[in-house]
Amino acid sequence: MIKILVSFGSICTILFGVWHFFVPRHWDWYSYISPQATELVLAVRAINVFFSLCLALIGIANLLFLYLSPGRFSLIVMLSMSSILWLVRSLLQIIYPQGSINPLLRYGMLSAFIFISMCFFSSLLLLIFTKSPL
Repeated sequence: MIKILVSFGSICTILFGVWHFFVPRHWDWYSYISPQATELVLAVRAINVFFSLCLALIGIANLLFLYLSPGRFSLIVMLSMSSILWLVRSLLQIIYPQGSINPLLRYGMLSAFIFISMCFFSSLLLLIFTKSPL
């Protein structure tokens, strides 16, 4: 069960990372920034690339630790990090919702974030409190 939940959460994390590379162009982010603010455009672009790459690499690392794990403790650390990451993202979607133009998008994102968070958190709890093999 742990492998299924972690695999699903990790694949979703990778897909969110890859998708986020295309978000600025798809949602025309830079049209909201003055053309004279070239450094701001570069900063937003750099932050988005860094964020997108981090999500993709965290998802890949989760899968590597799950299937080629150097140890139980390492997987617990990765799952803890992923659980916190997605819990914070879920809370931010509640406090400062994105996609408010379309309620389906807003609540769809919240549902996805909570579901991914629960995949990691429940896997973490199962790993900590059970001695069954992965």
